[in-house]
Amino acid sequence: MKAVFKTDRGRVRQHNEDSGGFFLNQSGQRLAIVADGMGGHRAGDVASEMALTNLQKLWGDTTVISTADEAEEWLKVSIEKGNTEIYEHAQKSSECEGMGTTLVAAICTNHFATIANIGDSRCYIMNDTGFQQLTDDHSLVNELVRSGQISKEDAEHHPMKNVVLRALGTEKTVKIDIKTIMFEEEDLLLLCSDGLSNKVTEKEMIQTLKSKQSLEEKAVSLIDSANNLGGEDNITLVIVEFLDSESGETS
Repeated sequence: MKAVFKTDRGRVRQHNEDSGGFFLNQSGQRLAIVADGMGGHRAGDVASEMALTNLQKLWGDTTVISTADEAEEWLKVSIEKGNTEIYEHAQKSSECEGMGTTLVAAICTNHFATIANIGDSRCYIMNDTGFQQLTDDHSLVNELVRSGQISKEDAEHHPMKNVVLRALGTEKTVKIDIKTIMFEEEDLLLLCSDGLSNKVTEKEMIQTLKSKQSLEEKAVSLIDSANNLGGEDNITLVIVEFLDSESGETS
């Protein structure tokens, strides 16, 4: 398995409130994470970093994930713990009041990937059946689309496009979407913050991911595309590729 992580402040924001990365547990399985912080003056970066650090530590202490049920339970329990830590920190610190973060995380094993998300950071898969968004945005405009009040085209330019209905750390409890998919040789997972998905179309994502570039070059190309289209937001992504174990390639 190979993976690459990239984050960029963008061309407008003064600070990068995104966090992310990919991490190994004790058996070498990967956990990919993207978190997009928000609120509380500059405390968005505090929330996203706390979410990342919490999951990274718990994952490092994990020996092995053998089944999809184990992966789903691990994500549920670990993310709920992170939610409590962020929420309680915000209650104690006035400058962090109201802070929260989106989160998309994927446990990647040799046979399956289990994805959890809160907010509007996304996970896509590209495999032999095509390119698909695996996560649902927990956003106002997505609810308006789902209820038929506006079209997908309207959603792209809606003035309240950035309103998130669900985030990590803003309430005592949090609802998490979790699903497991089969992960096969040459499949690609793309996790990203909305700084990428709001700027780069799915068609452009597909073209980049299908190119002959290395994973590193693909990540740079996607970030460059978002910046060239304005770069108004922080841009963060992780790409994970499953390879034949006989190739012996890891990163």
